[in-house]
Amino acid sequence: MRRPLIAGNWKMHMPNPEAVALARQLRARLRGLSHCDVLVCPPLTALTAVAEILTDTEIALGAQNLHDRRSGAFTGEVSGEMIRSTGASWVLSGHSERRQHFGDTDAWVARKLQAALESGLNPIVCVGESLEEREAGKLEAVIQRQVHAALENMGDDLLARVTIAYEPVWAIGTGLVATPEQAQDVHALIRSLLSRIGSPRVAEGMRVLYGGSVKPDNAADLLGRPDIDGALVGGASLEVESFKGIVDALKPAPKNL
Repeated sequence: MRRPLIAGNWKMHMPNPEAVALARQLRARLRGLSHCDVLVCPPLTALTAVAEILTDTEIALGAQNLHDRRSGAFTGEVSGEMIRSTGASWVLSGHSERRQHFGDTDAWVARKLQAALESGLNPIVCVGESLEEREAGKLEAVIQRQVHAALENMGDDLLARVTIAYEPVWAIGTGLVATPEQAQDVHALIRSLLSRIGSPRVAEGMRVLYGGSVKPDNAADLLGRPDIDGALVGGASLEVESFKGIVDALKPAPKNL
């Protein structure tokens, strides 16, 4: 069984005082998690402060991006080792906003993924199509290209450490959401691609998250699909009760006595 994961991407929000306050609220409201894993990805400037708040909790900490080199003359960048030194253990790679606005190509995403693994971080690799690509019938080709570029020639031992996040670009920050059926279809496609890259056993164990305007009122329908193993949450992760609502959507229904 794949253990669900709910990951909150705070993006370029939450200066340190606000990040610390939110972390404290999450620590208080998400005690005793047993039905899923939870991860938050604050901005880099807040990682160390949030790490101190979340120590000895069930909530893991991640960064939103990394450079593919361990060190060098790369002003403004941060390495996997630097991320690890803050107390974080996860990192995103290939988020659509990085691909769209900052030039993260498929090849660069693959190098960042390798750097994350070499640094001992748990990577979440993001893939997804634009509205134009979907309407042009290119969805499958785009997903196949992105998945293969990131993971091809990777052994099972490394593949098993990777999480995939499917985020249709047209649903990020727009309020639009893929229907549960649309999301499930793409997740099933991704899992079939994974089984061709690695062994069926490893592919079956890899988590594939959905990202794109996930909220408490649509989370249960999305997360109830067989190949959707959790969510990468943007705006709804910035408010504790909204994020908790998504986490709670994964709780099994109580049994009737």
